[in-house]
Amino acid sequence: MLKFGNIFAASILTIGIVFCSLAQQSPSKKVSNALEIRSVTVDGKQVPFRREREVKLGAFPSDTVFDFGENTNAQPVRIRSRLDGYESEWNSGNGHMFLELRFFNTSGDAVSHTIFPVRGESAGWNGSLNTSPLTHRRETVVVPPQASQVMVLISSAGPPATLGIYAVANLVLSKQPSNASPVVLLQTPLDHLPDVTTNQSVPGWMRDGVHLSMAKIVKIGHDSQTRAFAIIDEDIAAHAEWRNLAAVDPAVTPGDNLVIEWNEMYSVGVGDYHTTRYLNLPAGDFRFRIIGVDTMGKPTGAEASLSVFVPQPFWRATWFWGMVLVSITVLAIGSWRYVLWNRMRREVAILKNQQALEQERLRIAHDIHDGLGARVTQISMVSSRAQDNQTFPAMARAEFDRISKMSRELVAALYETVWAVDPENDNLDELGNYLCQIVNQLCDQAQFRCRFYVGDLPCDVQVSSQTRHNISMAVQEAVHNVIKHAGAAEVTITIKFTNDLLAITVRDDGHGFKPVDNTVGNGLANMKQRLSDIGGSCIIESQPDKGTAIQMSMKLKSIDKQPGKNYPRAADGQT
Repeated sequence: MLKFGNIFAASILTIGIVFCSLAQQSPSKKVSNALEIRSVTVDGKQVPFRREREVKLGAFPSDTVFDFGENTNAQPVRIRSRLDGYESEWNSGNGHMFLELRFFNTSGDAVSHTIFPVRGESAGWNGSLNTSPLTHRRETVVVPPQASQVMVLISSAGPPATLGIYAVANLVLSKQPSNASPVVLLQTPLDHLPDVTTNQSVPGWMRDGVHLSMAKIVKIGHDSQTRAFAIIDEDIAAHAEWRNLAAVDPAVTPGDNLVIEWNEMYSVGVGDYHTTRYLNLPAGDFRFRIIGVDTMGKPTGAEASLSVFVPQPFWRATWFWGMVLVSITVLAIGSWRYVLWNRMRREVAILKNQQALEQERLRIAHDIHDGLGARVTQISMVSSRAQDNQTFPAMARAEFDRISKMSRELVAALYETVWAVDPENDNLDELGNYLCQIVNQLCDQAQFRCRFYVGDLPCDVQVSSQTRHNISMAVQEAVHNVIKHAGAAEVTITIKFTNDLLAITVRDDGHGFKPVDNTVGNGLANMKQRLSDIGGSCIIESQPDKGTAIQMSMKLKSIDKQPGKNYPRAADGQT
């Protein structure tokens, strides 16, 4: 039973400790809920949100206003706000306190003043007079016209709702003559008095304002050796100040250079700070926070916060640039395919035109060969039989002989025309075969000796009918000249094709001549003109008694073999 009793007592004690702990924590929890964020307005329109959660602003919010305040009667003295992720300093409203130099004329009327305000908190301020450092300040002022006296004031008479503390120590006002040592006009007497309480009057100084008791004398530092004038403003509807008595206002002269130096510490805000505005917030995740602080700037524990999300504009999002990249890729591929398709369409149209032209040329060649050629051959045969008919007079048989010869020449001319028109002959191999054949016929008719040196002539090298015609006519002209004028015993034909260059040489062993440009005959000029018309060249080399060589050359390019087209086999070797 004793053991059970001990256990029961221990349990009761534990429960009591827990309840005490909860009771101690409950006030702080209540304080922490004393502030609330009431509304968020973006560009004049209120944005819905859940408290303590998140508010989503649209892209490019140009004017964002947060409204906040207390949600209980236990109001904190001051409120601070900050947008974490966007700013690092707390905002406390536009409240300020100040130290002032006020100038009077000889009649006692104020003629000018210079204010040195303080806002926010001094450097190193931690809410304590004992541990916060003083900050030294030095200012210069030129005495204005008509001024004869100057007064020093330490005041909280900024905006009406200003709250906080402002302490000034070791104040010295001096005049700086141009060619003399500084002259002290006024200084705070606190450090020279044996002891001064916070409510005791100070010689030469007085309290002023609506709420006099807020003007105090405070001790600063751990050793409390430094005393200072202070304004501890806790009333949003009143202000207080310290100033020197008018009877001891230092005399000044217009144009004097005054120097005022003092040490200060402060924490200043306002009691009616309930809105803050942000212009042109960037995209990102932020947290808007508000906290309550007392007169000395110490946090009271009251706090509220809200997550703020500003989305990236669509043109900065990854998915957008991904779509842009895909669109550009698709457009580039589509454009490339369209260009290829259009080029292929044009090539197909050209091929169709070429095929139609080749079919027409083939038809013409067949018509000439089958129709006109057959009839001319019949004329030749009839005239040949008439020539052999002994019953005809000799003169008639002679005319028939002429007709027969002219018919054979016409057949040869028709054969040449058919060969030039036939698209099956539009290649280098057929050109070589035809040149050998036509030169051989010319030499046989003239009972002239000829030699051929023909290299490999590929059949996949295209030669147009115009080119073939001009080359064949130039070669025939050269061979005719050798037969008729060279006095040669032999002619040599060399045909080579190397590196897309077709070279044809007609060489004889005749008596030659000395070529002069202005004495070249029509035949040689015609050869040069024919080669020039098709982009080639013709060079004539000759010396007396050493024969003549005519070198013809031109560029030809290989073409891909077309499926279904039969190309003649290239001749090889020598003939």
